Amino acid sequence: MLSLIKSLFNQPDTKANVELYSWQTCPYCIRAKLLLRWKGVKFTEYKIDGDGAARIKMAERANGRRSVPQIFINDQHIGGCDDLYALDRQGQLDPLLVQAES
Repeated sequence: MLSLIKSLFNQPDTKANVELYSWQTCPYCIRAKLLLRWKGVKFTEYKIDGDGAARIKMAERANGRRSVPQIFINDQHIGGCDDLYALDRQGQLDPLLVQAES
């Protein structure tokens, strides 16, 4: 059934390792997760609400960015929600999602 839905909406078969740092009630986090789910992407979510150590780790991975969400595809820092949607609008997100992690 999922493959039928993907074919109807031209969704990619995702192979990428996608990670997302988020806060539970963050509207940008929710919006980013909606896009990923719409594309059929399985992702690892790190909920960092109130976890200072996890936020420091996220910032280290995200070149100092401390806002949420911070999104990584195959260990490459993508940025936040607006960055994710910009990649999608430019047609650059799907190619990233079909690449397997090397």
